[in-house]
Amino acid sequence: MSKTIAVFTGTRAEYGLLYWLMKEIKASEDLVLQVVVSGMHLSPEFGETWRMIEADGFEIDAKVEMLLSSDTDIGVVKSMGLGLLGFADALGRLRPDCLVVLGDRFEALAITQAALVMRIPVAHLHGGEITEGAYDDAMRHAISKMADIHLVAAEPYRQRVIQLGEAPQRVFNVGAIGLDHVRRTARMGIEALRESLSFNLQQPFILVTYHPVTMADEGPIESFTALLEALDAFPEYQVILTYPNADNGGRAIIPLLEAYAQRQPMRVLAVPSLGFKRYLSVVALAAAVLGNSSSGIIEVPSFGVPTVNIGVRQKGRLAAQSVLHCVPERAAIKAALGRALEHEFAKACRGVDNPYGQGDAAAQITRILRDVDARESVPFHDLSNRT
Repeated sequence: MSKTIAVFTGTRAEYGLLYWLMKEIKASEDLVLQVVVSGMHLSPEFGETWRMIEADGFEIDAKVEMLLSSDTDIGVVKSMGLGLLGFADALGRLRPDCLVVLGDRFEALAITQAALVMRIPVAHLHGGEITEGAYDDAMRHAISKMADIHLVAAEPYRQRVIQLGEAPQRVFNVGAIGLDHVRRTARMGIEALRESLSFNLQQPFILVTYHPVTMADEGPIESFTALLEALDAFPEYQVILTYPNADNGGRAIIPLLEAYAQRQPMRVLAVPSLGFKRYLSVVALAAAVLGNSSSGIIEVPSFGVPTVNIGVRQKGRLAAQSVLHCVPERAAIKAALGRALEHEFAKACRGVDNPYGQGDAAAQITRILRDVDARESVPFHDLSNRT
């Protein structure tokens, strides 16, 4: 008898990571794919990226509107409440054998809460990681405690999930699922990107993605302004700016990046969403990636491209030698970006080892979802009882 696997996605970046897993599940003779879409995907402000999911050949089984047009802490909490109501209806109708969620965002926390109460097993990707600069850190661990299967990106993360009390036989180190794209996704060349973006993209260029920091004293406007001022020191480089996530303070950044692009239309392009194929194609051709996105830490090193990681949002994650860290100040960002763009450093990045695996996570996860009985209860793994 086939298992029904519901995959949840609430953001463009998350969907990009889940793409190959969804393909594997859909192709499996033993699994039936359901797709639940919510959050930023359904927002015109963030590009209505649900259309991209359908264009990729997936049928969306449930759309759950939850995102208020507010990026205050109160707005986010209210969005979570709306999501919980909608997810109850969606999961009640779909009743999957297992729900797959990735990461640490508030949308994922909301649907995981619903699944827990409705006794729908949850498979959680990218648990055990640490990002000290975001409340996502606590959300990630909370999701892990509500999940039944854990699919982590590195061995230290596997040990951390076990440390939370999860049974070792349910915690699998499969590597970072985003690395499947490095091996499997066909990329666009510079000419195709120019046409797709309607922008005379040349090389060299810098790709920028900056999200607000939700658990540290790092003001989004001040930090992003410092980033833009640092970019001014490199006028010979074009810049692609992508929109931030719908977190506290995210909408305050959008007018800044739009104004920066409007002042320099031949040099700077602002894009609500690249989509994962264009994003990976841009990364592969970029001189450097700048910002504080997890992608700069996890996926970008596999392309041999330097990353400048700003501030504390990703503090605590494993990072390859191609990742340079700096504080969110103009001088520090300028210095780190200058180092990343140096020929010798860029050359050294091409052969860097990525600690997040080999790019075969989707097939491993599909086998685990097929073979593991997530409804079978397992006891709390108490490390204090070890002898």
